[in-house]
Amino acid sequence: MLRVRDLAVGYGQEPVVEGINLEVAAGKFVSLVGPSGSGKTSVLRAVNGLLAPLTGRVELNGSSDSLGFLFQDDALLPWRTARENVALGLRIRKVAKDAALSEADAWLGRLGLAGFGGRFPHELSGGQRKRVAIAQILALKPKLLLMDEPFASLDAIVRMRITQELLNWVEREHLSVLLVTHDLEEALTVSDTVYLLSQGPRARVLNSYNVTIPRPRDIFASRKHADFPALLEQLWNDMSAAMTSPEHEARG
Repeated sequence: MLRVRDLAVGYGQEPVVEGINLEVAAGKFVSLVGPSGSGKTSVLRAVNGLLAPLTGRVELNGSSDSLGFLFQDDALLPWRTARENVALGLRIRKVAKDAALSEADAWLGRLGLAGFGGRFPHELSGGQRKRVAIAQILALKPKLLLMDEPFASLDAIVRMRITQELLNWVEREHLSVLLVTHDLEEALTVSDTVYLLSQGPRARVLNSYNVTIPRPRDIFASRKHADFPALLEQLWNDMSAAMTSPEHEARG
């Protein structure tokens, strides 16, 4: 579905990341973790076409319409109702207004927001707004979902619930996912593969970890799986070592 080959991106002369190689196969969930400033979001921006590579390439099996991007902020338009926000992408794709609004209502219902379509974003809780944002993306039927710390602003219980809901939709729609997160437990809980970036600038992929926990995933059951503690310890130790390496200390 997605291949990134020898990718380097940056905002000036020095690359933020370089030599990045990763792959998201069809139907697979992949996470990208690393220290703050390691360029995780820059990789997502390059995949989404928002940032031109300095070198290397992004190979996507499909058009840009096959991408969905779920941001950390919900990015809903405050002057539009929930159903109008969900319908917006469909309208941009020239879907007739009535059909787009009908599809928006259907997706809001699937995500537990039936009856909330007429509310504006400021009239919704943080969890409800996040569900609206998810409905907005899923209504476009993406094949590859890019997510940048999408649930970081939510409290723990709501975050768990919405993450589980999203995992269910990933399975149901056979979506491919590339997630950026700082949460190592979250990465291992949801992913088939986790890539660890080094400290930036010029961050590279230090290691990748195959997560053998069976799918579909249940958040709580996954964290009780026999393989989970060892994987978490290895990922934690590798990331800690990267942050305390002589190279990192010299940069600091």
